[in-house]
Amino acid sequence: MPRRLLAAALILSALAAPAMAEPGRIVSLDGSATEILYRLGKETDLVATDLTSTYPPAVFALPKVGYVRALTAEGVIAFSPDLIIAPPDAGPANAIAQIESAGIPIRTLPDDPRPDGIAEKIRAVAALVDAEAAGDALAAEVTAAFAETFATVGRATSRPRVLFLLDLGKGAPLAGGDRTSADAMIAMAGGINAVSGVTGFRPVSTEAIVAAAPDYIVLMDHVAERLGGPAAIAALAPLDQTPAGRNGDIVVMDGLFLLGFGPRTPAAVLELARHIHPELAAP
Repeated sequence: MPRRLLAAALILSALAAPAMAEPGRIVSLDGSATEILYRLGKETDLVATDLTSTYPPAVFALPKVGYVRALTAEGVIAFSPDLIIAPPDAGPANAIAQIESAGIPIRTLPDDPRPDGIAEKIRAVAALVDAEAAGDALAAEVTAAFAETFATVGRATSRPRVLFLLDLGKGAPLAGGDRTSADAMIAMAGGINAVSGVTGFRPVSTEAIVAAAPDYIVLMDHVAERLGGPAAIAALAPLDQTPAGRNGDIVVMDGLFLLGFGPRTPAAVLELARHIHPELAAP
């Protein structure tokens, strides 16, 4: 199903689900949904989150149910939630099925990595917790922030080639191709995806990385930390054979901030843009 049709179906599902009393015990399996709940003032309804929920810092006081794609039904059900908020890729499927069979409502959020998609996600979360007015206000705030960000990005005079690596050091590197969250961020920041033509997150060969000739290489912070930091990454083969490696242009950003597609995404786009367009660097 095309991404836009899928997003529309998901938000309709979230908004048109059978009516339920305002939930008082929520498990969030989506880092951006957790952020949204905090922004809506509904954080006191949260009883647990998954490991992708890393912002705001107060969320670390909550129990964790594991990683969103490697859940156990027992670990989630143990918190007696009356609502679970999840992304489309929550799993494994048998764990989700067991949770549903226990009678716990699971509401799946839209997953459209565009400004309009983020506004839809905010409104979907707000509808689930009876905070529509606050959701509309937050969606409008984020939309206005995107307009300011894009006005700044529009002043860029360069179109650098950017390579996003999801992982590195365990077999072939995994790069973000077309129709990925990384691809969407690169485009919004005014860059060119160095591995366009490949769909999804895919292993890339040494030859392909060298041929891609990225001007910048982007990684999430936990990956960069494991690899020893930007200088060590720039020196790794075959990255050292690319313009980014030779010039030390390695961009490291917080994973949820970069790819979460939540309320902070306009700021994340601006930060990425300022990394890859030196002419936009903040004074």
